[in-house]
Amino acid sequence: MAERSTAAVDVADNSDESSLTAEADQSTADGVAKNRERDTDSDEVQESTGTDGAGTTSPPELHSGHKLARRYRLEECVTRLDGFSSWRAVDEKLRRAVGVHILPADHSRARSVLAAARSSALLGDPRFVQVLDAVEENDVVYVVHEWLPDATELTTLLASGPLEPYDAYQMVSQVSSAMAAAHREGLAHLRLNPNAVLRASTGQWRIRGLAVNAALRGVSSDTPQRTDTEAIGALLYAALTQRWPYESDAYGLSGLPKDIGLIAPDQVRAGVHRGLSELSMRALVNDGATASRHESPCTTPEELVKAIGEMPRIRPPEPAFTAPPEYQRTTYQQGTYGRQTPRPGVTQPVPTPPPPLQSRTGKALKWAVSALLIAALGLGSWQLADALMDQGGKNEDPGQTQTNDGNDKSPKKPISKPIAIKGAQDFDPLGNDGSENPDEINRLYDNAPGTYWETSFYTSADFGRLKSGVGVILDLGKVQDVGKMTVSFKGETSVELRAASGAATQPQSLEGYTKVAQGAGTTVTLKPDESLKSRYLLVWLTKLPLTEQGNYRGRVVDIKVTS
Repeated sequence: MAERSTAAVDVADNSDESSLTAEADQSTADGVAKNRERDTDSDEVQESTGTDGAGTTSPPELHSGHKLARRYRLEECVTRLDGFSSWRAVDEKLRRAVGVHILPADHSRARSVLAAARSSALLGDPRFVQVLDAVEENDVVYVVHEWLPDATELTTLLASGPLEPYDAYQMVSQVSSAMAAAHREGLAHLRLNPNAVLRASTGQWRIRGLAVNAALRGVSSDTPQRTDTEAIGALLYAALTQRWPYESDAYGLSGLPKDIGLIAPDQVRAGVHRGLSELSMRALVNDGATASRHESPCTTPEELVKAIGEMPRIRPPEPAFTAPPEYQRTTYQQGTYGRQTPRPGVTQPVPTPPPPLQSRTGKALKWAVSALLIAALGLGSWQLADALMDQGGKNEDPGQTQTNDGNDKSPKKPISKPIAIKGAQDFDPLGNDGSENPDEINRLYDNAPGTYWETSFYTSADFGRLKSGVGVILDLGKVQDVGKMTVSFKGETSVELRAASGAATQPQSLEGYTKVAQGAGTTVTLKPDESLKSRYLLVWLTKLPLTEQGNYRGRVVDIKVTS
């Protein structure tokens, strides 16, 4: 990894270093501006800790200004604990702020930290704070990760009160789906707490320290999926109640009253969303305590994602409408600009305007207009009479007859008919798992205007620069003449129509489909330039619109195909 990341940064060698240092100085925490990362081992009474200690290894003697690999300049130490330290640093190659974890190469956990960092880097999911480098050199092991100065920890957000239902719903949805993707790749977090969950300025929730934070502190679990699921339940509980769901205080939150056990969020605080309250209990309690609510517990992030999908979707709050201020007429608009201001208490006479067109010039103008109208009417009447006489003469001519020999050689336009869509399949050949919300695919052609199929969310309109596009494959049942396709979107979307011409079987790669049309908008008509015969059509989305949540995702409402 060190060789790969170092070779990719030579293009930035000539950038202005002073601007980089100023940017880095604005941030003072492990990925979050003005919010130090805290050691929370003493707060997390529910997690299990590994038995391997740090031994007698002492942390490396480092100081501000020290450089690693002649590239990463250390700026400020934000954590020093158990034989390792975490720093805010500057990547002088790419001119950006980064975070660095450092520990001695002979530390008892050095090998596991390197393995965890490299595995996390291979995931490449934008919902996680990315590991940029993991290196062992000069008797030191260090892990470099992204620095997010515009993000805010959940701990900071909860300091001012619980989250609104919509914000809590977005948090648990995004965190659950991200952890489900991580566990599918064999990665667990094991230290998922309010310090590890961040909300970016775009509204997207991101997770830092995947696998690495647990490896640094020697945390392990025999049931990693259950551990992370319970942690997500605790995050949702805290977001709804501003209380930590255990007796001990943690992360700046008060714990529950002692000797009463775990009670549902809607019993802790009035006005809590009932569905989210039950969801947090299903994730937190895995020993059957949720039986009274007739809901089965969730023991894995996948089960939690499924439970969220079965809930009614929580809509964002309506924006508050502020009435515009009453229109104030100015002195200039009232026609008194430059006039003497009347004295108080004195009524000013209002001058009566003269009748329109009563002057000598006005009378002459009226006569001129009247003469022009009379002349125009006379000319028009003469032209109409002349045209009628010519038409009558043509009709009375006995030498002319209208015949129809029935040999009309003009070609007839083919009649356009709708083509039924026999099936559809999500198509994500460039993604991690090759899947993109397959459960909603039938909404593409259900003729229901209120339903739609949507992609996953991304950090930018170009899919976070992770891939060139995503789409759906339509099966027309047999090879047919395709005249055009009409696609309706929520939000302005760029789209291409690709076809597998004459293919007897459905191609499984993007190269198997040829682009025949493209367009952009909310309702796009895609018409091939040449005649097209195909059974399999690919609707390929290339640019996504911005959603109300501040992220980017494509939403296809309806697709119509005609011959």
